[in-house]
Amino acid sequence: MPKKTWFDYVNVIVISGVAILCTLPLLLVLIVSFSDESSISANGYSFFPEKLSTAAYKLLFSGNSPLLQSYTVSIAVTVIGTLLAVLMTSLAGYTLAAKHVKYRNHLAMFFFITMVFNTGLVPWYMMSTGLGLKNTLWALIIPSLVFSPFNLFLVRNYMKQIPDGLIEAAKIDGAGDLFIAFRIFLPLSMPVLATITLFYGIGYWNNWFNAIMLVDKTELYPLQYLLFKLNSEISMIQQMQATVSGMGAAQLPSESVKMATAIMTIGPIVLFYPFLQRYFIRGLLIGSIKE
Repeated sequence: MPKKTWFDYVNVIVISGVAILCTLPLLLVLIVSFSDESSISANGYSFFPEKLSTAAYKLLFSGNSPLLQSYTVSIAVTVIGTLLAVLMTSLAGYTLAAKHVKYRNHLAMFFFITMVFNTGLVPWYMMSTGLGLKNTLWALIIPSLVFSPFNLFLVRNYMKQIPDGLIEAAKIDGAGDLFIAFRIFLPLSMPVLATITLFYGIGYWNNWFNAIMLVDKTELYPLQYLLFKLNSEISMIQQMQATVSGMGAAQLPSESVKMATAIMTIGPIVLFYPFLQRYFIRGLLIGSIKE
């Protein structure tokens, strides 16, 4: 076992310090979400609040709150959308990486153009409504389903590292492209597929724009859009109270609700990331290598 040098100890200390600095804001958000609103108003954000309270979470999970329904919608959209997006991206990446596919470089240029030019919001909205997606669950999935060109090229570059001999051997045994893609390329590309799964999952989980543009039904609101509306309504009620009566603006737990919504939105992603961490860096580094 190699002897540790002074650099190793300094490296551990520096990385530990950076990790603590990155953890402290999240810890502060968690503590403030359980703080009483009056103590926040008097002392601001603090790691040691004068009084703890669960009023923010009681408000979010009140009997009339559609929060659980929105959680279900967000989870369903994230799972379905991520699986479909990863499948499309991986198959497209295999097509662009396989050397026997004609015009694969021309297809790659077609996808590259979409990274530079955007058609704009109006054509996007007209196409989404023309497909009959408005006020359906698919309105939260399909408009974001068209795979990201960045993720596509990440997968393609990774798959280019796979030896051509595997394809030749499989074809000698009578295997077709689907067999080669699903039984050889995709299992060997798990690191980069885990990486884009995390990218797509975060994108779908945090997406609220599709709901603003295409959803009017409350039962289809994703979590992020519902919490955005809730925070806006709380702020509006506080302003009305302050204007009408000159007091009572602190009756609703505004600041603690904001922190509670942050905890609720980042919680699933924080729990999901450790399962993909061992693949993430490897897939990102190898997939970014250009021939």
